[in-house]
Amino acid sequence: MEPKVKRTKTAEQAMASLMSLCARAERSSGDALRLMRGWGLGESDARRVLDRLIAARFIDDVRYAEAFVRDKSRLAGWGAYKIAAALYRKGVERKVVDKALQQIDRQAGVEQLRELLRRKLRSIKTASASDAKAKLVRYGVGRGFAISDVCECVEELIDEQD
Repeated sequence: MEPKVKRTKTAEQAMASLMSLCARAERSSGDALRLMRGWGLGESDARRVLDRLIAARFIDDVRYAEAFVRDKSRLAGWGAYKIAAALYRKGVERKVVDKALQQIDRQAGVEQLRELLRRKLRSIKTASASDAKAKLVRYGVGRGFAISDVCECVEELIDEQD
């Protein structure tokens, strides 16, 4: 499916626009390519502009992935699986994603998961413990945490509650 062309831009206009956007916030190479396709740039022109932006360090997927992982793990409370999926959708290479995910402190992530589940448990209205467990597991996995960590934390919380 062809992307909608909102307003066409030349390669130079695209370069200037992306430089401005990248100066304000980190962008991935996939984001930049998607924007340029939306501006009606041909694939070769888009590649040339992207290469110039990378050479000038306006776009750096490693830097972008590291910042994304920091923000989503600490501030948004996402787990590694959800973060990785979001980065893949943004066009970041697997090896870059894997390296960026290494900065997540597993123990801090489990503590964060436990707190998220504890808050969710207070808001759940169920008749049985098994319903509560199922809802908590779905919630934890939906936040991108490993199923083993989620199940372990859910068991602890249900045991505490009883």
